[in-house]
Amino acid sequence: QVQLVESGGGLVQPGGSLTLSCAASGGTSLSSYAVGWFRQAPGKGREFVAVMNMNGATTIYAASVKGRVTISRDNTRNTVYLQMNSLKSEDTAVYYCAANSRTVATLARSYDYWGQGTQVTVSS
Repeated sequence: QVQLVESGGGLVQPGGSLTLSCAASGGTSLSSYAVGWFRQAPGKGREFVAVMNMNGATTIYAASVKGRVTISRDNTRNTVYLQMNSLKSEDTAVYYCAANSRTVATLARSYDYWGQGTQVTVSS
């Protein structure tokens, strides 16, 4: 029912910045969903990064990224963003956005819809 597409990944130097986008398609109104970001590095499990509730009033950040990452949403454009600053090599991973129609959550299993992922590589 909900189709999500991530974009904005790429290669960036340590200390640099990237902004990822997660766009909903197929006529979906993203205002009805909490949207989270997760990441997965090779050989690692899927790690929680950030989540925002339906109206944007509630956000949760992982301790590893807090202060360097900002999640935002534009429901009019059906798009959620992840702004990342002061990037480190440990931030290298495939980043996924995910949505559920219930509430904010930090567990991947709480989400019903997932994008295909976008690669972020932090390297000199």
